[in-house]
Amino acid sequence: MGDTVLLEVCVDSVESATAAERGGAQRVELCSNLAEGGVTSSAGLISHVRRKVSIDIHVMIRPRAGDFCYSAEEFETMEQDVLTAKQLGANGVVLGVLTPNGEIDVERTRHLVHLARPLETTFHRAFDMSRNIEKSLADVIEAGADRVLTSGGEQKVEDGIPTVARLVQAANQRIAVMVGAGITESNVHRIVTETGVREIHASLRAHVPSPMRYRNQKVSMGSVKGSEYERAIVLEDAVRRLLDSARDGQ
Repeated sequence: MGDTVLLEVCVDSVESATAAERGGAQRVELCSNLAEGGVTSSAGLISHVRRKVSIDIHVMIRPRAGDFCYSAEEFETMEQDVLTAKQLGANGVVLGVLTPNGEIDVERTRHLVHLARPLETTFHRAFDMSRNIEKSLADVIEAGADRVLTSGGEQKVEDGIPTVARLVQAANQRIAVMVGAGITESNVHRIVTETGVREIHASLRAHVPSPMRYRNQKVSMGSVKGSEYERAIVLEDAVRRLLDSARDGQ
């Protein structure tokens, strides 16, 4: 398969971004609050990651968790976040806007795409939440996005392989189709081979214990009790192994 597979790693910290780069990833998707699917990172994190890595950084533009139908105020926030990402040296933005009927909001998406130029734009997995995935592909192309991230409308892309393969054919090189959701060393080669994609998106996070020695077990700040005392980070070796598996099937 050669070295034609591009790996984008989803990261939420400087530590994970630098590990992704050392492991051979060509791009990172930078976001925060990964437990809720990712939201826009702070300006401080964006600028710090930009100083630390030389690979491409694509910044998530998502003002909150939940659905992808945004109020006027939320959409204005997205506009400002796009401009901030540009100012801080991002190479691209990642976004997705749907109508209440579950269709691609072509007008709003096109506006953000134009606002982001010359940065690249990826339409994220809001695509998989849409009503008709084939029509949605045509709508995302019409809106001018450079790439769509998809699992083929399934929880895990391994279950959406036939759909992704059809999307790649329908795209006909008018837009890049990147796959994500549940990609592992054991399935990545099959996914790439059977779909024909050349871009993969993975998180590759491992849970590591907190360095805190004192722990107040009576109080939990998050929705999952005890989550304050562990962190999820990207490991360099995991990135390298996934790329090797994607390229060589081993």
